[in-house]
Parts: sequence; structure tokens; C-alpha cells
Amino acid sequence: MPEGPEIHRAADEIAGAIVGERAQIVQFGLERLRPWETELTGACITGVEAHGKAILTRFDVGVAVYSHNQLYGKWYIRKAGLYPKTGRSLRMEIRGPQKSALLYSASEIEILRPEDESSHAYLAKLGPDALDFAVEEADIVARLGDPRFRGRALGGLLLDQGFVSGLGNYLRSEILWWAGLHPGWRPKELTDVERAQLAHWILDVTRQSYETGGLTDCLQRVAAAKAQGVPRRLYRHAAFARDGRGCPECGRTIEKIEVGSRRLYLCKECQPVRV
Repeated sequence: MPEGPEIHRAADEIAGAIVGERAQIVQFGLERLRPWETELTGACITGVEAHGKAILTRFDVGVAVYSHNQLYGKWYIRKAGLYPKTGRSLRMEIRGPQKSALLYSASEIEILRPEDESSHAYLAKLGPDALDFAVEEADIVARLGDPRFRGRALGGLLLDQGFVSGLGNYLRSEILWWAGLHPGWRPKELTDVERAQLAHWILDVTRQSYETGGLTDCLQRVAAAKAQGVPRRLYRHAAFARDGRGCPECGRTIEKIEVGSRRLYLCKECQPVRV
């Protein structure tokens, strides 16, 4: 599933293609949404916003199209009237005069009026977005002390969109590795310094991934690996999907475990179990 950085980058690309344009065609691949095609065709696209792992595409007729990629959704930007070669199902097309934004394979698409957004099942539960640059480390430290979150193991907490939105599976492994924390630890068991460090890495790792197109390892190591011709999949992350390879810091073999039915990668030397 795409995580916050990928969704925010997609929103940026969609916005660059169609915001400020008048929709020449709006089509939906879901029968329940087709009554909206006539109203949205001809409307002006006024904004495209990422909220956690969802996107709101706003129109000047007073509604927004909510979409969540879930596991298989994928956005494409193409010249107006052209389509990618793919076996995916087209779920939404917003065609401007020059370019089209095309959403394939997603089924979680809704039309929302402004008054619906605050009570929407997904949007209403979102915590602060790690890619909202108004969010500061102190805000995350406060979340870690909140009674709703302070007693939960970090391995599960970092996937809870109500804690901090936009985090996902690869970010979870990377944040915990950079913070030197085992996924079984709980915020209430951490020192003030450890909580501050965790808050720092939650924002830093997520924002670097957004700014670099998915790189979460040290950028100096990335540059050295690229210069040596190392494939991107081997230098993109510090811990995630690196099982069987050495930890970038201590050299111990990175291990893969399962937490919350999802894979997590860690170094048991750098991220020891709390005694």
C-alpha cells in the first residue's frame, strides 16, 4: 500500500496537471458514482490535497472527490485522451484541456460535501499528518504522552493513522531503526530523550522519503552506493527489506519478524529488547 510520501507526491503531480483547469470529462468506473459525471464535467478543479493516505480532489461546484488507493490503487498522469497500457480497471478519469488524471484499481471513492468531511469515517479519525510541515516534534511528543497511545507497543502504534497519519509499513521499520527502538517498547517506558528522538525520526524519515521519492537511508550512504552502481532496491532503506544483510551501523544481520501480521525489519543489536 502506498504510504504518506507516495500519496503526497501523487497529489502534487495531480495538482500540477489539472488544478485551475476546467474538467473536459469526468468519468467513474463505479456505477454508484456515475450520476455525478454530468455535474463535475465542466467544473473547475480548485485543489488536490493529501490527507494521510487519502486524496481530496476539489471542484468549484462545492464538492470533493475522496479517494483512497488501498492496496492496489494507482494514479497515472497522461496527455489528455491517452491511457496507460495496463491490465488495471479504470475507476476515475478527470480530463483537463492538456492532461488527464487517471485512477486505476481503487474502489474507495466517494463524493463529499464540505460538511461531510469532519464526520467521514477515515478523515475524522486521522492524527496529525507527518507531512504537514506545521506539525512539529513537540506535537508528536505530546501524542506519545496521550493516554490513548502511551501504553501501546510501538510496532502497532506506528501503523495507527489516528496516532500520526501517513505512516505505513516501510516507514515503521525505518523510524524504529533510526530511533534505536524495539517494536515491543511502549511510549510510557521510554525516557524523555527517547520520546524526543522518536518524534524527531517520525517526522524526519517521513519527510525525507517525500522529498527524495522514497529514500530513507542516510543520503551520504545512498550517494556512495549509487556511485558504486548498487541497485536502488539495495540502498533505498536502512533496515526495511534488508533481512540477511548487515546493519549499516553495527554490521549485525538485519532480521525480519512479523508484528501485527505485517513484516518488520530490525537490528537486534541497535534495537534491543527492553530488559
